[in-house]
Amino acid sequence: MNILDKITLDKRNEVALRKQLIPTSQLEQSVLFGRQTVSLANNLRNSKSGIIAEHKRRSPSKSVINNNLNVQDVAKGYQDAGVCGMSVLTDGKYFGGSLDDLLTARASCNLPLLRKEFIIDEYQMLEAKAYGADVVLLIAAILSRDEIKQFSEFAKSLNLDVLLEVHNEEELHKSIMPSLDMLGVNNRNLKTFEVSLETSKLLSTQIPNDFVKVSESGISSVEAIKELQPFGYQGFLIGENFMKTNNPGASATDFINQLNK
Repeated sequence: MNILDKITLDKRNEVALRKQLIPTSQLEQSVLFGRQTVSLANNLRNSKSGIIAEHKRRSPSKSVINNNLNVQDVAKGYQDAGVCGMSVLTDGKYFGGSLDDLLTARASCNLPLLRKEFIIDEYQMLEAKAYGADVVLLIAAILSRDEIKQFSEFAKSLNLDVLLEVHNEEELHKSIMPSLDMLGVNNRNLKTFEVSLETSKLLSTQIPNDFVKVSESGISSVEAIKELQPFGYQGFLIGENFMKTNNPGASATDFINQLNK
């Protein structure tokens, strides 16, 4: 059983419990549920940098990255840096995140917010909407083609952007459908945790141009982005690189300044 299988199994139990505690009607009555969402895909299309900056306390591959920062400062810092969007990890057990992090980020910035989560149920998209997200992540490795279709269409009905993440050619081919906005290639092999930008390069030609191409994981330098841009990538998800510093906002500012030189 690899780490992704383990996370997914735990997630099914967690979501079943949450559904018992908070009915969907309660989520739909939340103040933020009717909020006009902001499109991350549009932001990326019109940006020179394409940075999606992440709030992540820890991860299974790196254990603790940074537990000392508060989400409010990170969100404000990222907005001041001029990033295109912010990714907020809401998984508690493996990443130390929560839905409250999403809520705090929403109150602290006007950026499009991605709920970074292991989505296995429509209920989690209602949560995303109720807690102020603009975008949801779907992971092809844990979903069937029918689930990807069902979940992405449901997200669109809530006016949420959809970023679908793939790791290989097989996942990419089962996933391409009109209800997606962005296709993200994760450069990290989830079985070995090894990272290689070659994954993004190899898959780039097979992603139709209707979708915004996003490269995720292992992007820690301006050079990496410049290497990927000729392959059509317009979005770059960066987490650890900013989060392992004392001031992620300032790190993001420096990074974007260097990139735009």
